[in-house]
Amino acid sequence: MPRSKPGLFWGVATGVVFADAFTKMIAADRLLPAYLPRPVLGEGVRLTLVYNPGAAFGLHFGAQSRWIFVGLTLLALIVLARLYLDTPLAHRVRLLALALVTGGAVGNLLDRLKSSRGVVDFIDLGVGAWRWPTFNVADMAVTTGAALLGWFLWYADERAHAPRIHG
Repeated sequence: MPRSKPGLFWGVATGVVFADAFTKMIAADRLLPAYLPRPVLGEGVRLTLVYNPGAAFGLHFGAQSRWIFVGLTLLALIVLARLYLDTPLAHRVRLLALALVTGGAVGNLLDRLKSSRGVVDFIDLGVGAWRWPTFNVADMAVTTGAALLGWFLWYADERAHAPRIHG
């Protein structure tokens, strides 16, 4: 693991962007035609190429969704940059969380900028008709990073308010 704040952050964020772009490229090339499920582990895990013009869980704002989500992503990246700058090197978990969210946000932003079809999603999980919304590597990074950041902030808050025993 890198020993510097920029090394940890940029190494993880860049790794997420490249892993996301590579897997999306493979999915878009090999999973044609789109919207046709391909079982990997039975019907529980499938690969299904879909294009999501909205956001998580099908959130959509009509014809201007693409540009609204580009703007919201850029705003989120500004907030993430501020959080990064305010994070001490000692808070490696927070840096990791911010890097995951940033890398995932950039990965999906690149898709939105490349094509009006939307973000490439291809990981399809579920049982029978009960399916989780199809997702990608960037989505996994954002979700994991957000959960990790939430845990870190909750834990930091708990430690700040914990009674101190002085002896």
